[in-house]
Amino acid sequence: MEALIRNMWGDPRNDIRKPLHIFFYLLSLPYGAAVRARNRLFDLGVLRQDNVGCPVVSVGNLTAGGTGKTPMAIQVAGMLRDRGLRPAVLSRGYGGKSTASVLVVSDGRQTLAGADEAGDEPVLIARRLRGIPVLAGAKRTLSAAYARENFGADVLVLDDGFQHRWIRRDLDIVLLDSRKPLGNGFLLPRGPLREPPESLERAGVVVFTRSEDLPGPMDTGLSGLLSGRLVLRTRIRPTALIGIDGAEFPLSFLAGKRVFAFAGIARPESFRQTLEDLGAVVAGFQALPDHHRFCAEDLRQIERACSETGAEILLTTEKDGVKLSGPVPFSRRLLCLAIETEILEGTDNLEAALRVCLGAR
Repeated sequence: MEALIRNMWGDPRNDIRKPLHIFFYLLSLPYGAAVRARNRLFDLGVLRQDNVGCPVVSVGNLTAGGTGKTPMAIQVAGMLRDRGLRPAVLSRGYGGKSTASVLVVSDGRQTLAGADEAGDEPVLIARRLRGIPVLAGAKRTLSAAYARENFGADVLVLDDGFQHRWIRRDLDIVLLDSRKPLGNGFLLPRGPLREPPESLERAGVVVFTRSEDLPGPMDTGLSGLLSGRLVLRTRIRPTALIGIDGAEFPLSFLAGKRVFAFAGIARPESFRQTLEDLGAVVAGFQALPDHHRFCAEDLRQIERACSETGAEILLTTEKDGVKLSGPVPFSRRLLCLAIETEILEGTDNLEAALRVCLGAR
């Protein structure tokens, strides 16, 4: 089903010969009406935003998955920490089983919850950000109060927070994929848009990701929507290979190696391309649904497929790796590819936006 939907999201036409496209388009109409009505109620103050008593920076997107929100949230939180502030990261905890109103994923010193309980993204953030508490919970106003009272947080970062409007924020950072900023132009479920394009008017900073081989963001056809917005161009840069045991290897380790790779992310094809760019020979590849929760049979199947290809190494993403921290039934070394956001253009814009945000209260 996920492959079918991704294929549909790549098609910008409503073809009458494709009844499924028409069916999902009709479903997107009431969805779009509901989103616009909700946003209007927030804009009018009918739906009230909570003031949590400190600056709030939201990192989010306009489309479903695959824009690099989590690496950007990690970068922003790290920048705030390096300014001498005490940030905390608040996540929804998507995919986690915890029913706690506030789950402390990390107290800044150690990771206290696993991916099964908290979801993969909060655990990944917790492992990457030393000295910064990470909390998960559906109602982030409660997480905000907890972070303020128990960790002395003086600035909050909302991971995937653009649609979470119940907390008043001082800066919205919105990520768009440079190759297809608005996907196929349709709202969910016909396309990947979570909100109409005009919602970009709420953004203070617009980040064009995967823009290393493309022209400047003003050439994307969005110049009207970008008026008054600060713009960044970024790329996702691989940094290291990390074993499940924590051992670290340089990226050059992959050169010429025959590997079997698997990934449960929004854009698994980009992971495969990265491995090939690093010189790996991808003998086999298994794409899984985003936020996929691995079971024992999944791991046995991956092991069998790897054996059939004669691969020397198993590779996955760092995001998938946090879900495989226990014993794994693999006869070959399993490595995870770590990545980070690299700002290609607009660093000064982000610094300026953060200064204004921090001076807002």
